[in-house]
Amino acid sequence: MKFKKLEYNIVLRTLTMFLALVLAAFALVKEWYWLEFILLPTIATMLYGYYHYHKKARNEVEQFVESVHYRDFSRYFEVKKAPTELQPFRSGFNEINTTFKSISKEKETQFLHLKSILEIVDTGIFSYEINTGEVLWMNESLKVLLQIPYLKTIHSLEKRNENLYKEISKLSPGQKVVTSIARDSSTYKVLLSATMFGNENKTYKLIAFQNINDALDESESQAWQKLLSVMTHEIMNSVAPISSLAETLKDRISDSVLQPENYKETLADIETGIVTIKKRSEGLLKFTETYRNLSKINKVNLSEVQVLELFGHVQQLMQPTIDKRKIDFEVFLKDPTLTVKVDSGLMEQVLINLILNAMDAVKEVAQPKIVLSGFMVNQKINITVKDNGVGISPEVQDKIFIPFFSTKKTGNGIGLSLCKQVMMLHKGYISVKSVEQEGTVFILSFETLGD
Repeated sequence: MKFKKLEYNIVLRTLTMFLALVLAAFALVKEWYWLEFILLPTIATMLYGYYHYHKKARNEVEQFVESVHYRDFSRYFEVKKAPTELQPFRSGFNEINTTFKSISKEKETQFLHLKSILEIVDTGIFSYEINTGEVLWMNESLKVLLQIPYLKTIHSLEKRNENLYKEISKLSPGQKVVTSIARDSSTYKVLLSATMFGNENKTYKLIAFQNINDALDESESQAWQKLLSVMTHEIMNSVAPISSLAETLKDRISDSVLQPENYKETLADIETGIVTIKKRSEGLLKFTETYRNLSKINKVNLSEVQVLELFGHVQQLMQPTIDKRKIDFEVFLKDPTLTVKVDSGLMEQVLINLILNAMDAVKEVAQPKIVLSGFMVNQKINITVKDNGVGISPEVQDKIFIPFFSTKKTGNGIGLSLCKQVMMLHKGYISVKSVEQEGTVFILSFETLGD
């Protein structure tokens, strides 16, 4: 309706000019020159008006196109003070601008809503342009996970983490792969997944980083409990042959009473049977004690403990053995007031276990050394046990926390598994860094008291 008046105006101007031209042609044919002198200035004025009208309309359209190009939807075209013929233009432009503004605001709200969701999720997300490698966007979770405040291009990641860069580069859309990321002196397992999308003749790759460390720990814990259940069942089944052997020996004793002439032979059989029962019972007792230690740790009595006090107790317990083996033992604590919330009894056991492992690792080193230290790093409390021993191979490092895995001939593979279970109960984690023939460091990481 707003443009009806404009259409009538254009039609009226065109019709009037047409009639004037027809009349001028008729006057020329009739040689009414006096009429020509009247009509020609009128026609020229009408042509100028027509040209001027379209020029102003074109200027109005150019201004509107410019505002759309620069997304300046806040611009308002004055209607009341505009020439009558331009008022429909300006009124229509204002309506279009209002509509664009509403759509833009709605899309911006949706974008901010989606961005806010992506910022608070635990999954790290970022996208980059395939050809140039330019990073389009990365969320806060990814910045925290990688400890990188900013990435201009994906190629910048190569200098920081070459392995991760290669995994991302070769990851295909829809493919998923598990890789490791080093952070806070620890290693995390991360599930990478990728997808691709296009926009304005450009192709982008979107990568999601999901920290699966906790999920793996939980799964391992469940598998651990199942393993204990199965093994306990097997142990109980092993008691049956002992019971059967004892019953057999009882019968032989009864027979020897009735047949005294076979006394010596029966006595030898009984002795052999008793020795067999003794050995088997000792083995079962040892296994039972091991399983009991594994299964009984299901809760912790937390209290605020000074790390200095914790270190003092452990050093007092271990010092005689350390002195006997002539090991250089150092305790390093930069902040003597450093406090951690732990079950002191369990934590002492963890440290003793790690120190015993360290002592075993340095037994063939010329100048054996063990360092026990505590410090703050990235809002976490880290306690480390470091040695200059033989080190651990990369293949073994991935397995040392698995229950019953051991590289020692006399080991049962329980110690480090217990350490990991204790750390999980403390909502913390244990990790290891080692270089063969250079040494090993075990890191216990806890949340600060304020978390």
